[in-house]
Amino acid sequence: MAQHVSIHPDNPQQRLLHRAAEIVRQGGIIALPTDSSYALGCHLGDKAAVERIRSIRGVDDRHLLTLMCRDLSQIGQFARVDNATYRLLKATTPGSYTFILEGTRELPRRVLHPKRKTIGLRVPAHAVTLAFLEELGEPLLTSTLIIAGDDGPLTEGWEIQDRLENQLELILDSGNCGIEPTTVVDLTGPLPVLVRAGLGPLAPLGLD
Repeated sequence: MAQHVSIHPDNPQQRLLHRAAEIVRQGGIIALPTDSSYALGCHLGDKAAVERIRSIRGVDDRHLLTLMCRDLSQIGQFARVDNATYRLLKATTPGSYTFILEGTRELPRRVLHPKRKTIGLRVPAHAVTLAFLEELGEPLLTSTLIIAGDDGPLTEGWEIQDRLENQLELILDSGNCGIEPTTVVDLTGPLPVLVRAGLGPLAPLGLD
C-alpha cells in the first residue's frame, strides 16, 4: 500500500525527500508533483519498475518516457547536445517543456525509443521536484500520471491513492498542480520541431 504524505509545495520537508529518494533507489515507484501535472517516477536502471510504470500507463516501449533532470549538466550527460541546442535549453530550463533528444550510451536501451534511440528530457520548474532531484543525486525516469483508459492526469493526492494505492510505494502530495501538459519539442534535427503545444510558451523556441 502506498504511503501518502503531504509535502510543502514551496519549502519541501527534507525528511520526506530523503524517504522518497530511498524508495526510488530500492526499486519503488513514486507519484510526485511537477510544474505541469503529477508524474510517476522510478530509478533509471530498474527494469521492473519501468515495466510497472508502462503497465499503469497502458503504453508500450514506443511511448517515450521522460528523464527528469535537475539541471543542464545532467541533460548533457544523458543526451547529445550541440551548441545551438544547449543555448535553447539554457533559455527554457527550468520550465514546462519536454525535449526529445538522442540518448547517449549512459542510458539503458530499454528506456530509449526502439528505432530512433531518443528519449524525452526536462528540467521542471517546481520546488518539490527540483529539491527531490537534488536529494536523489541523479535523474528520475518519469511518465505523466495518466492511468490507462483515462483521458487526463490525476490531480489530487487522495485520488492517486484511491486509484493506485496498491501499485505505488509513495505519493508526495503538494496539492493540485494542474493538468496542462508540457510543450514537447523535437531537437534531433537541424531546427526545433513542435510536437505538442502545452504549458511552456513557444516564443523562446522561435515557434510562435
